[in-house]
Amino acid sequence: MTVRPRFHLAFPVRDLSQARAFYGTLLGCPEGRSSGEWVDFDFFGHQIVAHLSADGANDKAHNEVDGEQVPVRHFGVILSMSEWRTLADRLKQKKVPFVIAPDIRFEGQPGEQATFFINDPSGNALEFKAFEDESRIFAR
Repeated sequence: MTVRPRFHLAFPVRDLSQARAFYGTLLGCPEGRSSGEWVDFDFFGHQIVAHLSADGANDKAHNEVDGEQVPVRHFGVILSMSEWRTLADRLKQKKVPFVIAPDIRFEGQPGEQATFFINDPSGNALEFKAFEDESRIFAR
């Protein structure tokens, strides 16, 4: 059987309690890390993240994640660490502007991960991440 990369999808929600009830309780997706503004779930082996995006009538464009302003609407992929480094180096060499530069998030914590964000030509935010230990993708 061929091993495929896991996908990562972040999406806006109006209410984290409703998201927990739907994804966690109804669909049976275990909850991973969370804050007051986002929750990640193990969506059948893939990582999805519900980001609180509505504050009254105003949609939020960013949420704070480990000190960075992460775009609420983004999608991405979880690569091996070597693939992540190769891609980050290639983008740096081509002088692609980073929304969030390559770095280690949650350093020293269970969910430690390498991550960076770029925008596609249409302004869609993409996140590329990697874990030294993939068994820690959903660690709290």
